[in-house]
Amino acid sequence: MALFGGKEKPEVAQLRERLAAEQAAAAELRGWVTHLRGAGTPALEAELRELNAAVERGRADHAALVAARERVAAELRRTEGELVETREVALLQQVGVYDYAHPLQDALAYKDRLADLKRRIKELARGDAVSCQVDWAVNGSVKEGQRLGRDMAKLMLRAYNTEADNAVRGVKPHTREAVKKKLTATRETIGKLGVLMRIAVSVEYHRLRLLEIDLTADHLAKVEAEREEARAERERLREEAKVLKEIEREQAKLTKERAHYAAVVAKLEQLGDEAGLEKAREQLAGVDEAIAGVRDRAANVRAGYVYVISNIGAFGPDVVKIGMTRRLDPMDRVRELGDASVPFRFDVHALFFSEDAVALENRLHHALADRRVNAVNHRREFFYATPEQVRSLLLEFGDDHVLEYTTTAEAVEWRASDPARRGGGPVADSDSDSGTDSGADGDLSDDGEE
Repeated sequence: MALFGGKEKPEVAQLRERLAAEQAAAAELRGWVTHLRGAGTPALEAELRELNAAVERGRADHAALVAARERVAAELRRTEGELVETREVALLQQVGVYDYAHPLQDALAYKDRLADLKRRIKELARGDAVSCQVDWAVNGSVKEGQRLGRDMAKLMLRAYNTEADNAVRGVKPHTREAVKKKLTATRETIGKLGVLMRIAVSVEYHRLRLLEIDLTADHLAKVEAEREEARAERERLREEAKVLKEIEREQAKLTKERAHYAAVVAKLEQLGDEAGLEKAREQLAGVDEAIAGVRDRAANVRAGYVYVISNIGAFGPDVVKIGMTRRLDPMDRVRELGDASVPFRFDVHALFFSEDAVALENRLHHALADRRVNAVNHRREFFYATPEQVRSLLLEFGDDHVLEYTTTAEAVEWRASDPARRGGGPVADSDSDSGTDSGADGDLSDDGEE
């Protein structure tokens, strides 16, 4: 409209100004783009390429590390498979109750079986203990090659036998499997070293040497078991001798008392003292009854005292010992158990007579079988149980003797000694005979006691 002489409207003027401003901004932006495109783009692109290359190198390094880790893990698994655990402590921790590989009656039977086995091993060693197949020549002679192979086979067999002999000499019941595994590894190593000559220890010869290790370990275990049984039998005989001596002394004492009362009765009969005679006859009858009781005790080997004792200072508050004794005075046995082999005397929770003490003791042991302290030697009659738990068992059995049961351990010596450990100074020893057990035996088992 301005071209024809008309006046331009304000809105159009504003739009024109805004358009000019936008065009100026666009021109400025085009200038910056031109500047950046011409100066910085190559550097940025180069930096980007370097970054991409670094990422690719990182990925390649990571892949290489993963592959290396897998190779190391595979090598570790292979090496662990070849290793044989030989540490005594570790092997002792792994072993449970010894399981005989080839059960025989006694140690003599194992000895005879081993002698026969050694004879078979010597016979096989002279023949087919090791094989060798060499079909190439040495110095142009096939015979020389075969001779070299035989010599190498003998050398390998000697190395194997040295390892086997050392295994037999050093095997123990708890190392049996580890020793066998080590000998098997030796056989495999010989096979690898002699692969060019196809040298190998025969399967049968290796089986016999492994059997020798088994029988040797079984023989050692059987010998130890027989020694333990012999010790138990000797202790049982000593205990029976003590019981018989006690019974003899008691019988002698009662016989002497009976002779005394019999003489009194005879004299009162002569004097005609009826009142004194009646009393003397009652006393004589009491002595006769006591003699009969002692004779019954001597005849009934199952009669005796069952005891439940503990020793907090030595074994803690949750361990009890349950046993039986045929002694006329059962406290003699308890005092023996609390000799110099333990730091404190035992506390008695229950001590009662039973016509079949053997059955009652066995019943208690069976009920607490899973709580045995020593799961191997059942003559060690200690159990992880509190006196209250044993009392509950007796109540379940319906035994009236629990009326005489004490659940609290006095532990006088231990309680008196405890302040000294806390820094309270030494405690005066009020026990005048505390040193009398210095020569006592250190065995806490009920060897010989049913």
